[in-house]
Amino acid sequence: MVNTVGSPKTNKFWNKKWIPIKNNLRLTQIQREVIVGSLLGDGTMRKGKDAEHANFKVEHGLAQKDYVLWKYSMLKDLVFTEPKISFRYKNNGEKYPKSWWFRTIRHPLLTEIYNSYYSGDGYRTGKKIIPVNFIHDLTPSALAIWIMDDGSYNKNRKGIDISTYAFPLEEIIKLQSLFRKVFKLKASFYKDRDKGYRMYFSISETKALIHIIHPYIIPSMMYKIGF
Repeated sequence: MVNTVGSPKTNKFWNKKWIPIKNNLRLTQIQREVIVGSLLGDGTMRKGKDAEHANFKVEHGLAQKDYVLWKYSMLKDLVFTEPKISFRYKNNGEKYPKSWWFRTIRHPLLTEIYNSYYSGDGYRTGKKIIPVNFIHDLTPSALAIWIMDDGSYNKNRKGIDISTYAFPLEEIIKLQSLFRKVFKLKASFYKDRDKGYRMYFSISETKALIHIIHPYIIPSMMYKIGF
């Protein structure tokens, strides 16, 4: 049974309307790839303070609205509220739009992914990790989503960089090894001041990388690979 949190009235509503839907949900391959690729980048998963299961959140800047809507279209079965704008406030109290976002429901299938990709309890101390079985999740589609999230094209160097600040050095080295094993790609890295480590690809390796991920890059994100 899926855990619900809230008032008795809220729980009653969920039991009648949503619990049967949630219990019948199945995660497709492309949905898993969207979630995994996003977790490597800007996506986050979290367990609430008193929740049994995890949910998944997508949030990108205002200019990437099409990308958010694309992810929503892929994960729509898991989302009960359409994407919306997140607002922030200036020091003078003025409200301004910051980003587009949506969040999935909590579900055991998401908890399974969370347990693989996070250490800690996920409420305050959860940290992203590269799981032991990551080789099975590192598909061309997941890689493309990761690039669309955290990749950038360096016009001067004519190469793709990936912001891997969320991962410690040992995880970066693990990723290097997996890139070689799965895609025959050589990824390098450097320490970006106090931010963490950043991976990058040479001109020749970038060409090979683009060949792998190009079919999965949506039109509005082609600038991430220099198009």
